[in-house]
Amino acid sequence: MADKSHHYEIRTRWTGDTGTGTLSYRGFERAHDIEADGKPALLGSADSAFRGDPARWNPEYFLVAALSECHMLSYLALAVSAKVNVVGYEDRATGTMVTHADASGEFVEVTLHPVVTVAEAVMVDAAEALHKKANEKCFIVRSVDFPVHHEPVTRVAGQG
Repeated sequence: MADKSHHYEIRTRWTGDTGTGTLSYRGFERAHDIEADGKPALLGSADSAFRGDPARWNPEYFLVAALSECHMLSYLALAVSAKVNVVGYEDRATGTMVTHADASGEFVEVTLHPVVTVAEAVMVDAAEALHKKANEKCFIVRSVDFPVHHEPVTRVAGQG
């Protein structure tokens, strides 16, 4: 199969001008809207540690969410081929970012904690093996330069 190119376009619009623009670091809000055609707007800000609004999404949460969502979608697609009937999937993803004295920083790791529920006990081993494959296939994981770990739990439907 030939390589295909996919294009994604969003618009980010700063909404945090309080009347004085960026004359001072404390004088403006970090509020912004993220939009794409045909989708609801996402309300963004900086992390509250960087003078942002804690009630809004920030880029750090978006990055962790993108990794979690991509892993899940890759996993579910692989489950079909492996004949693993997944009937439930939840994840609690955590990320660690470090900042430096020069105000730069980067993520150093993300850990996914997926809880997968399969239809039958015979599917557990195959379900657990799919996480490594999903990590290898996930477009977002393949695009970052820090480790993305996964600590999965597999459950069987109808069992505690």
